[in-house]
Amino acid sequence: MKLLMFQAKRFRFRTFEKTLDQAPDLDLEEDVSDAAVIFLQVENRDAEDRAPVFSKTLKNIKWLANKRGLKKVVLHSFTHLGGETAGPEFAQAFLEQLAERLRGTGYAVWITPFGYVCEWDLSVYGESLAKVFKSL
Repeated sequence: MKLLMFQAKRFRFRTFEKTLDQAPDLDLEEDVSDAAVIFLQVENRDAEDRAPVFSKTLKNIKWLANKRGLKKVVLHSFTHLGGETAGPEFAQAFLEQLAERLRGTGYAVWITPFGYVCEWDLSVYGESLAKVFKSL
């Protein structure tokens, strides 16, 4: 699992191009302010250690959000962080389970459209802690 995490003033995303044939046809644009924006690369080896990787991922997201008191989280599948990417079915299920757990603890959660390349604008707070990379 690779995580590139931001404490964002604003994150706007818009579907640009479908990359998975099985993804539904979408034309979507969202704008979220004051959110933890999490770019995730789910990797093949995460399936072998799913429970501990899931737990560590969840803890890292909550840790970053809570440092600024953010109650909004955006999860964005980003398969460009290095390593071997997991299959789309596993990656999407992992993201959906993360979103469900976060919602269950009081966070509002968005998942960018899975199976799409998105156009996005990202405005990040200036502190060093507002930009964190983790490899789990």
